[in-house]
Amino acid sequence: MDYPKSVPSVGLVNGRFVDENPVEGTPGSLIPAVWGNSVTQEILGVISAAGITPSEADTGQLIKALQAILGRSSPMRSVVTRLTASKALTAEELGLVLIDASAGANTVTLPAANAALGIRDVIVRRVDNSGNRLTVRASGSDRIRFHTHLAASGYPFLVLMGGGDWWHLRSDEAGVWWPVGRFDATALGRISFESTRQVIPGGYAVLNGNLLVRSDWPWLWDYAQSSGALVTEAGKVGFEGTWTSGDGATTFRIPDIRGEFLRVLDEARGVDLNRVLGTSQTHSIQQHNHYLPTSTGSATRPGVSIRDDVWDVAHDVNFGPTNGTVATTYPNPDFNLGAGTYIGNIGTFSAENRPRNIAYPARIKLI
Repeated sequence: MDYPKSVPSVGLVNGRFVDENPVEGTPGSLIPAVWGNSVTQEILGVISAAGITPSEADTGQLIKALQAILGRSSPMRSVVTRLTASKALTAEELGLVLIDASAGANTVTLPAANAALGIRDVIVRRVDNSGNRLTVRASGSDRIRFHTHLAASGYPFLVLMGGGDWWHLRSDEAGVWWPVGRFDATALGRISFESTRQVIPGGYAVLNGNLLVRSDWPWLWDYAQSSGALVTEAGKVGFEGTWTSGDGATTFRIPDIRGEFLRVLDEARGVDLNRVLGTSQTHSIQQHNHYLPTSTGSATRPGVSIRDDVWDVAHDVNFGPTNGTVATTYPNPDFNLGAGTYIGNIGTFSAENRPRNIAYPARIKLI
């Protein structure tokens, strides 16, 4: 488009419009209808290209249209939005959204991912480290397309857990927000060890058998159901490393492995037979013998309970075998006579056979 230079007698000066000058008696420029219509049509073309319905009463449509169109070629805008309370975001607030949920539970709702919004990016980042729940929710029936191996359509919301946790999302104009990146993309349900008692950001929790609400963690409930390690609440004894179905309707329980040694599942190797994922295994003791030092001068005889404060005040043990052989290695056929024959009741197995170890907190990925 250009000034109406092709229209005669419109009063342009140097190709531009001028006002009337009564003192000099010069008329002002005229605006031909054809030119006014062409200008209006050019603007309407931009508005329509953005998928916006033209409205005479709305004087901000051109900038909205430009933002939408530019958003398609450059989805991320240089905008920083700071929130301290629940809010439905507008298109103009998309960019870097910093959210402080220290005052209480917060829900931040994304704009509808439709053609009017266009292809837009948003980074939602949590700045506080409180335990308050912070939910980022899609608008209406829109979905956030994460953990699609569990639900192809994704989920209606996600949660930001811990200070610094963030997700980078992109709208597709068709009702979906796609994750582009996130603070911690570790696989859902994975167990890890930490060198701190703090729960780190990124979606982790203590493996403490906590009872969760299914509707608060729909992706995690889907994971539990597909894990092959889900038992009823009544059947959790001996299955502490599994998920439980909670009340059978609205809740479920995460595994509890606190204070336990972990063992690799046999998976048909034949070393640890008949084990099921998540099951616990009681104490066991390697068959062995105890004997008195020769300096005591005491004979070793089966069936006689001997307490030797010099050797070990913690044991009341039946000693053997009858031939008086002192075992110095294991296995030793003279002492390999079966559990309970000469081993006897030696008390706390964990104190007897516990290997040297270091305790670290265990965490599970919840999202």
